[in-house]
Amino acid sequence: MSIATPALRLTQFASGGGCACKVPPGELERVLGGLPVSLEGGDLLVGLDHGDDGAVVRIDGDRAVVATADFFTPVVDDAFDWGRIAAANALSDVYAMGGTPVVAINLLAWPREKIPFELAAEVLRGGAEVCSAAGCYLAGGHSIDDLEPKYGLAVTGLAAPDRLLRNDSGVAGVPLTLTKPLGLGVLNNRHKATGERFDEAVAVMTSLNDKASAAALAGGAVCATDVTGFGLLGHLYKMTRASGVAAVIDSAAVPYIAGAREALSAGYIPGGSQRNLDWVRPHLEASVDEDELILLADAQTSGGLLVAGEIPGSPIIGELVAGTPGHITVL
Repeated sequence: MSIATPALRLTQFASGGGCACKVPPGELERVLGGLPVSLEGGDLLVGLDHGDDGAVVRIDGDRAVVATADFFTPVVDDAFDWGRIAAANALSDVYAMGGTPVVAINLLAWPREKIPFELAAEVLRGGAEVCSAAGCYLAGGHSIDDLEPKYGLAVTGLAAPDRLLRNDSGVAGVPLTLTKPLGLGVLNNRHKATGERFDEAVAVMTSLNDKASAAALAGGAVCATDVTGFGLLGHLYKMTRASGVAAVIDSAAVPYIAGAREALSAGYIPGGSQRNLDWVRPHLEASVDEDELILLADAQTSGGLLVAGEIPGSPIIGELVAGTPGHITVL
């Protein structure tokens, strides 16, 4: 950990930060539930039904298109790192569906009169580096002049229609694996407030979920999601509700980034993390304290995959069990 003292701190130009600035999950579901569906069934394999990580459309017997978009306000002060984090986060939605990203386009909003546009070039350079590492073409995009800086990608990928990772395919008796540690929300919130840099958090957020996705598919998994703005508990609730099962979490098995508990104890709790816990609380049965629940609901940015199945090298943190759909027991 080091103290960053940049002349211009990007996080100070945004009211939120990273995936913690998502619309609250309950509010989002109420809005989406009232939308008309223009076309459904047929070759649309994954749509709005369960709030999965991307839309999937079959294009022939062996191929399906995975489409997604993700962008957010600065989560770190370094422009290059922010670009890398935002790109890895957007690509993650394709990996979470069991797909391979093929092409992406930039989504950029920039307050040109407040922040030098040269810094936007650094953001875009970071995004390009991560796309290159993923073997994904980055071709053009769209930019606007805005009051807050925002960056992300719209990504198109390919997947096998009969080998998708969906959040509605979980079955009782299957272990739950988490492929990245938690704690990104509280650490990013501390970074925004103090300027402290957390190198491990940046490394976690810029790591791709490609190997985890491939390992899940190789192990025969059919159910997964990535852990981002709704926290582990929020994304697990959506998975269990959609799959018609319950879950048990062993809190002692959940990994955390160094410094996460200290950031929580110091009060650096994102508003999104508290909203996540409030949303899931009616479906929780917990024998742990409030601090542990906040960490389990902590709003992540570019987090790992939560896989219904075993992934070599990643911790098993619980299992899916028979029970009331959406019910989560935390031990």
